Amino acid sequence: MSQVKTSIEVASIRQLCRGLHMPTVAAQCVRLAEQAVKEKRSHVAYLEALLEAEVEERERNVVTRRIKEAHFPKVKTLEEFDFEAAKHLPAAQAGALRHSGGAG
Repeated sequence: MSQVKTSIEVASIRQLCRGLHMPTVAAQCVRLAEQAVKEKRSHVAYLEALLEAEVEERERNVVTRRIKEAHFPKVKTLEEFDFEAAKHLPAAQAGALRHSGGAG
């Protein structure tokens, strides 16, 4: 009976989290609850860990979204550089770049 009640509670928490737009809380509530019991942490400490995980995930998502929206140019490496197409580059400088692995 206890396992059924727990699974119903977890389903309810996940449904509530969906409405509150808190996917990380929904995803981590069971794992963090088990960890809190194992470490004999208080309810407040459990809640703190849960909310901290949500905030960290949101911050990561904001950074990812802003980088995507910025449309930064693709990062290019020397391995991808076509030295044959860059005839304007002096041969000595091109050779130095090929062997050193960097500009300088």
